Amino acid sequence: MRWIKQGLIFAPDARYEWMASHAQLPVVEAIGDERLRIYFGTRDSRNRTVPTFIEVAAAEPRNVLYVHDKPVLGLGELGCFDDSGVIPAWIVNHAGRKYLYYIGVNTGVTIPYRYSIGLAVSSDGGLIFCRAFAGPIVDRAAEEPHLCTSPCVLIENRTWKMWYAAGLKWEVLDGKPEPFYNIRYSESADGVHWRRPGLVALDLMPDEGGIGRPCVVPGPGLYRMWFSFRGPRDYRTNKANSYRIGYAESGDGIAWTRTSEAAGIDVSEVGWDSEMVAYPYVYQHRERLYMVYNGNGFGKSGFGFAVADPADPTWAASEGPTRQTRDPN
Repeated sequence: MRWIKQGLIFAPDARYEWMASHAQLPVVEAIGDERLRIYFGTRDSRNRTVPTFIEVAAAEPRNVLYVHDKPVLGLGELGCFDDSGVIPAWIVNHAGRKYLYYIGVNTGVTIPYRYSIGLAVSSDGGLIFCRAFAGPIVDRAAEEPHLCTSPCVLIENRTWKMWYAAGLKWEVLDGKPEPFYNIRYSESADGVHWRRPGLVALDLMPDEGGIGRPCVVPGPGLYRMWFSFRGPRDYRTNKANSYRIGYAESGDGIAWTRTSEAAGIDVSEVGWDSEMVAYPYVYQHRERLYMVYNGNGFGKSGFGFAVADPADPTWAASEGPTRQTRDPN
């Protein structure tokens, strides 16, 4: 699939103290037929992330219609898994409420941070979210002892399905600890209690250090996944090792075939996404397939979007993907 870049949508301008920098991990929600809401994580002057949103025109996302003036969820209590950061990852509509799956950040001593997966719920259409629990719903465990992050959650036939990044190890490289992680698969009956048999959906290639932020789009007989991958070291400053966007396909959502060269998008020659492309979120609006993604600095330069090339034979609008995040029952 080929993607045609359309440019930058939004980058923080420090209009609020809590929005000093970054617009990380965009999550797209349709608000009616002509309006989209894009949730993202933004950082304050102390580098702590909280989620907020903007609203844009669905047909032209560069047309920003509204910038929310407060976070939709604050930091967790001191000592909790999310007292240092709350990064939105996925939203599921269920039983008249919005379920926000987010990444809780807790700073460390021997390692710079710990990641876990939390859940917050909104009953007012997504303006304010309240924690379902003070603690995480997916955390380090006996078989996954390092980190859990970046969930993608879908509901199919009353089964909740999650693809998420799980840590393999921390390794000291160039004098600093670096995490290694792949993408795992889990299921749940209620979206809260998850069975974690350690099923690996996508594993690291020999020259990689991390695969994260899976975005799964189901279609007739085929699951498609876009994700981020990077090198094991020097990925913050070396363009060659920084995040790129990959692609994989599966018949059942569990066993995947990776064809990263088919992702159809890479860094630009210059500009806001010339050093990295990361954290893709793919969705369909009418007959077009869209990707919202981050560029340089893990979202420091903001997020932009691309559209699938309608001339590409791998994309047929009449057989376009559908994402079910709403419980049919």
